[in-house]
Amino acid sequence: MRDDPAGETGVPDDRSPTRYLLWLAGRQPLTFFAGIGFGVAWMGARALVPAAVGQAVDAGLTGRDGGALLTWGLVLLGLGVLQAGAGLLRHRCAIANWLGAAYRTVRFTVDAANRLGAALPGRVAAGEVVSIGTADISQIGGAIDITARGAGSLVAIAAVAVILLSASVPLGLVVVLGVPLLMAVVGLLIRPLHDRQQSYRDSEGALTAQAADIVSGLRVLRGVGGEPVLSARYRSRSQALRADGLRVARVESLLEAAQILLPGAFLVLVTWLGARFALRGEISAGQLVAFYGYTAFLVSPLRNLTEAVDRLTRGHVAARRVVRLLRLAPELVDPARPASLPTGPGELADAESGLVVPAGRLTALAAAAPQDATAIADRLGRYVDADVTLHGVPLREVALATVRERILVADNDAHLFTGPLRAELDPHDAADAARLRAALDAASATDIVEALPGGLDGRVAERGREFSGGQQQRLRLARALVADPETLVLVEPTSAVDAHTEARIAGRLGAARRGRTTLVCTTSPLVLGRAECVVFVADGKVVAQGPHEELLRTEPRYAATVSRGES
Repeated sequence: MRDDPAGETGVPDDRSPTRYLLWLAGRQPLTFFAGIGFGVAWMGARALVPAAVGQAVDAGLTGRDGGALLTWGLVLLGLGVLQAGAGLLRHRCAIANWLGAAYRTVRFTVDAANRLGAALPGRVAAGEVVSIGTADISQIGGAIDITARGAGSLVAIAAVAVILLSASVPLGLVVVLGVPLLMAVVGLLIRPLHDRQQSYRDSEGALTAQAADIVSGLRVLRGVGGEPVLSARYRSRSQALRADGLRVARVESLLEAAQILLPGAFLVLVTWLGARFALRGEISAGQLVAFYGYTAFLVSPLRNLTEAVDRLTRGHVAARRVVRLLRLAPELVDPARPASLPTGPGELADAESGLVVPAGRLTALAAAAPQDATAIADRLGRYVDADVTLHGVPLREVALATVRERILVADNDAHLFTGPLRAELDPHDAADAARLRAALDAASATDIVEALPGGLDGRVAERGREFSGGQQQRLRLARALVADPETLVLVEPTSAVDAHTEARIAGRLGAARRGRTTLVCTTSPLVLGRAECVVFVADGKVVAQGPHEELLRTEPRYAATVSRGES
């Protein structure tokens, strides 16, 4: 068992779908068991109405006893009031159970995404997480919600069976044996429905992920003429999802038909048998009326039971998807006894490449292969496990939260989120106006703010789609500068801007980060020329370092790399 982020305990370690659903029910015992209790009272009151009507007919009408008729009329009134009150309270508890299960699932999904961190995109498709938050929570909530009606229906059927057995053994046996038979017939449809729903859910998640990828890269697709190809692929997969949906619908239509046909046939059988017994004088007129009432009443609990089977099946399929996400373990975990780091900027060293980033200086890293620079940045930020030290302390011995606080890696995969630009640049609301202006000026992004309606209070659209690629890059750089971490690793921060803007950023970056440790991974001569020290990496190893001009003269591979970047 483990604790969840909100302080609740007991999340099942094995995280099987069934145990997860049971755990959700156990998180709200008051409303869960109260809902079952009110459901039993609600259906029980309905089950007793035909018996009360039968007694009123026999004692009041047949026996011509006005007092008995009044008494049973008052009993019917009481049953009606009880049914109305219990039904209202059952519904309120059911809604509370639905909401509790659905939003606990949302919270655990968000917690799992946070635990996975930067590893999430490589482990789970974006559409998978979106589908959990939009479709699966409804199915899981429905599985918890139906328990109140399902339990009440079971008790009501049992009560009706007892009453019928006491009045007529053959009729009681028809109910006792017929209901399990009906449920067995319905059960034959559940297994294929379960499998087809799982296949449909997988296809839906894949299609959602593909749609998210297409939307995020639409501008690039149009630029390279790839929109028709991706559109055809999406259309093909959409049709495959439609086919899966039709396969599910076929079984669901059979299940819906069974919910009408089987209880209806059962009603006809009980009514026919009751009429024959009444004609033979084996049951009274009041009992015949009661039997008619029971046959009509049994349609409702039988339909509730088939609906419960359907909803529990859907909830199990959805819970399986949630459990699959919860089972994913983060690639990096905190040490049992985290080490502490000295305060202030410190020397950052990567043993694998031989890179040493001096404290409090602006260092540039030029790599012959761009992927080498990205890999080094990932190791320095401890997004992968590596032999990296800060202040001489191995980062794997430091708590991840401390590493994230002390070292910030800003690359071009970072997103701009919807909301006011001020909150986008300073999500923790820790910077004053002067610090924001200084960061925007260093990133040469003041013109973006001035052009945005509302300035810093203007709203940013989803993923900043109203900004060009260069504008987004400058805003991401400004956000990193506002954070003002002790150690900042920038990966190609000027690759999408024009030369004039790049020159301004290169000239201002050093002053903006004075006294802080900064590593800029770039092959831009404008930025390299402003760095206090340049490190050249080839084949994943540091092969030369020194001033930019000196490396141009003494290291041909560096000159070739920089020239390629310039062109």
